[in-house]
Amino acid sequence: MKTVLIIEDDTALRENTAELLELSGYKMLTASNGRIGIDIAKTKKPNIIVCDIMMPEVDGYGVLESLSKDPITMHIPFIFLSAKTEHTEIRKGMDMGADDYLTKPFEEEELISAIESRLAKAQILSKIKGDTDNYEFDPVEDQFRNLNELKNFFDDNGEISNYKKGDLIYEEHEHSNTIYLILKGVVKSHKMDESGKELITALYKPDDFLGFTSFVENIPYQESTTAMDDVELAGISKIDLKEILEKSNRVSLELMNLLTDNLSEIKEQLLQMAYSSVRKKTAQTILQFAEILNKNPEDSIKISRYDLASVAGIATESLIRTLSGFKKDGYIEIEGRNIKILNLEGLSDID
Repeated sequence: MKTVLIIEDDTALRENTAELLELSGYKMLTASNGRIGIDIAKTKKPNIIVCDIMMPEVDGYGVLESLSKDPITMHIPFIFLSAKTEHTEIRKGMDMGADDYLTKPFEEEELISAIESRLAKAQILSKIKGDTDNYEFDPVEDQFRNLNELKNFFDDNGEISNYKKGDLIYEEHEHSNTIYLILKGVVKSHKMDESGKELITALYKPDDFLGFTSFVENIPYQESTTAMDDVELAGISKIDLKEILEKSNRVSLELMNLLTDNLSEIKEQLLQMAYSSVRKKTAQTILQFAEILNKNPEDSIKISRYDLASVAGIATESLIRTLSGFKKDGYIEIEGRNIKILNLEGLSDID
């Protein structure tokens, strides 16, 4: 029976996760902070460690650093479990030597799958140690274990390009030779309807991919993209990315799930544009921009009325009248181009 050490200061999460893994056939060790976790890891030598980042006494980074320096514990698979979702935080953990990084809240299957795959890899590497002459490494397969590591590859090896607010990144019908990862800023994708009116089809934030079309056929970009503020991108050629995905089934599946989720979000937006009232379209669009542009929805968002109307799929004049009504009702506050949400619940409940 494999032993899992959970290092987590949240008592409820620690106990619930331990119970979940016990039911899945693992022997459990638990620690309420990083210092205790280090001691248990060095004395009990678990098969794998699942560790939170933000903890008292010694944080998760300190735990990993300490265990990585000890010959007794340096080869134990290590999975970070954290509420931090920023690309820089994930990258920091992976660069320090973590084997995986799961964000809270997580699905039970996601955690179990991560543990199983890390244990399997450790077992394979252990076997390879005694038979290195008969084993042929695949550097691509070994390099990309999950989608986070693919993003790190973009960051490390991609061609960096910078755009000012309002700059066109690529235009509809151009050859789609490059896939981008957004490192900084927000990008809008948009199309023109038959009357020449711009329709914003999606918003992309840091750590989102941009520019996907077919890997099989030479299909051009299906929409144009523009920087909504200062934007920094890391670009990889579609040919290079295709080669990576062909050699890493796990990353391919994760990317497929991500793109499927994006399609579902776009479908929901189109349904909203088609069937919702003007008030609901406006309210949902404000909330969408707040979510993309700020971590805290109560912060002011600076966005043009034209862009709001384009995403909502309504005339700019109708949007302005609706915003005035929201202001009068106390849902929002307007100062120039800044919109501040005063009543988040009320805005969410508008129909």
